[in-house]
Amino acid sequence: MKPIGPLMWEHRLIERLMNALETQIHKIRSELTINRVFIDTAVDFIRTYADRTHHGKEEDILFRDLSKQPLTLEHKTIMDELVNEHTQARRITQNMVEAKERFFHGDTKALGDIELHLVDLTTFYPRHIEKEDKHFFFPCMEYLSPQAQDSMLKEFWEFDRRMIHEKYQKVVDALEAMKAG
Repeated sequence: MKPIGPLMWEHRLIERLMNALETQIHKIRSELTINRVFIDTAVDFIRTYADRTHHGKEEDILFRDLSKQPLTLEHKTIMDELVNEHTQARRITQNMVEAKERFFHGDTKALGDIELHLVDLTTFYPRHIEKEDKHFFFPCMEYLSPQAQDSMLKEFWEFDRRMIHEKYQKVVDALEAMKAG
């Protein structure tokens, strides 16, 4: 298996979340409110799975290894765009969290901002995923030997294994901070 296989599987799950977010957008428009648990859960997914786990493997492993290769200008440009897009996704997510907090502190106008950020995410991710799946992943495997690809795949599995511990260390840290405060 090529290391892009797990990344593309992860894309399919991210796409499912985007479909769920689109449903939430329609609910916001019709009900003029949001489901806080839904938004909090979606944000956790985006931050932990889409960003820290998925983008983490791309940036910390795939892009790291590709940056050591003689990439064509086209592939180097796309890789730089992808890193910038990851930053953009983080910013959209953070803006949505801030808007959600404003909404639940009584700012009813923040509902429009939440909707806007959800639309931004559901527009952003499909284009980003298409760029990776159709224009970057497969051609970039040509830069890596079969041995390098196998090594990368093993590093991906190890990265995923560590993520569960990182996630729940942060959960306990947050709960302890709440208890102390």
